[in-house]
Amino acid sequence: MRSIREQIQAEGRVLISDGAWGTLLQERGLQPGECPELWCLARRSEVFEIASAYVAAGADMIESNSFGANRFKLEHFGLAERVAELNRAAAAISRAAAGPERHVLASIGPTGKLLLMGDVTEEQLYDAFREQARALEEGGADACCIETFAALDEAAVAVRAVRENTRLETAVTFTFERTRQGEYRTMMGVAPGEMARAMLAAGAHIVGTNCGNGMSRMAEIVREIRAAAPQVPILVHANAGMPVNVDGRLTFPERPDEMARHAVEAARAGANIVGGCCGTTPEHIRALARSLRQSGETTQQRETTA
Repeated sequence: MRSIREQIQAEGRVLISDGAWGTLLQERGLQPGECPELWCLARRSEVFEIASAYVAAGADMIESNSFGANRFKLEHFGLAERVAELNRAAAAISRAAAGPERHVLASIGPTGKLLLMGDVTEEQLYDAFREQARALEEGGADACCIETFAALDEAAVAVRAVRENTRLETAVTFTFERTRQGEYRTMMGVAPGEMARAMLAAGAHIVGTNCGNGMSRMAEIVREIRAAAPQVPILVHANAGMPVNVDGRLTFPERPDEMARHAVEAARAGANIVGGCCGTTPEHIRALARSLRQSGETTQQRETTA
């Protein structure tokens, strides 16, 4: 199978990623404080159904239920010694759903530890990410998404651990919030262009953004990333709008048709891979895929060439 980058170049179209996993796990009964990744063993069929639903919706790549499956996160559940088992299972489920024609873009989230505060050493971070990445590759992943990061130092360690210990194609996405001044920054103060340059220097193949924003704001972030990385594929995983508190519960109000319309804008700004994050469902991905394909949006139809 061609790499994601090769597929983008060969087909000249915007690729479709999948949507939220936590949202669908919660719909199936995942409780607050419960370990989502343990479902890969305890409730495998339901995790498989989620991956399969995104395949049916038209996704070209499927993530894995492994976002928090690093040693530091799993130790909160008494599962630190099951890192390899859980990650192999997560990747294997997504591979079974994806088949040989689609990519498994395995999810790797942050550890919750800060190098800046001395919570952890760089060596400890590296070992944790290496352990997770190797198991994901063993389970059948051909790529990974190091996602929802805010700090350059932790993300760079993750990229290095993946690149030096696996053959996984490596994407990195940071979460940006719009400041009062109208700028986009992570909680650690990192700008989109700064992220792109640092992650490419660390060895990432694909850069981008996820979470934090609905699709309507992603075009602005993509433009900043594209200015810093003119030739590199950009990935966007947007929320289904900005969260709204309804009776003490966060909901994401953006309808599938609204998200699909803004996805075309993100693609025209330079995004090569578009999918969803919090609040998105297979219906969102189906609408997004239909809209992008009907619009005829390709990697050649960009604002920079208009």
